[in-house]
Amino acid sequence: MSEKRSIDDLLAEARAGLDRLGPEEAAAAHAEGGLLVDIRYAALRERDGTIPGALIVERNELEWRLDPLCDHRLPEATDHGLRVVVVCNEGYASSLAAVSLRQLGLSRATDLVGGFQAWRAAGLPVRPPRLSAPAHNRPTGPRD
Repeated sequence: MSEKRSIDDLLAEARAGLDRLGPEEAAAAHAEGGLLVDIRYAALRERDGTIPGALIVERNELEWRLDPLCDHRLPEATDHGLRVVVVCNEGYASSLAAVSLRQLGLSRATDLVGGFQAWRAAGLPVRPPRLSAPAHNRPTGPRD
């Protein structure tokens, strides 16, 4: 029988193996050729906007789009040494996603501490949303 663990346990384990970046560090990694990969779902991007230059990759497609060996990869997924910074809304789902990319051999994958919200709070560039999500469609969960 397997040991019972909480999501907080899993998250702590995931983060222990990552060199997580703050907003300014993520911006510097992007400026140096790293990929910022926004995995937030459409309603959040429509509500809050996007980071200029970030790749938009739905979470359920992330591994297929960034695996350099996959036929369905994005053109930017050039090799396993690529610096990838995963961005979610508040920095929770991105930690788990970064670990998944590391399991594919993307050894420099990490995530943004505090996610998109921290990026925006740091005053870094944000492309305004094109459409606003109606209030009844806005996500209300505590974590992305």
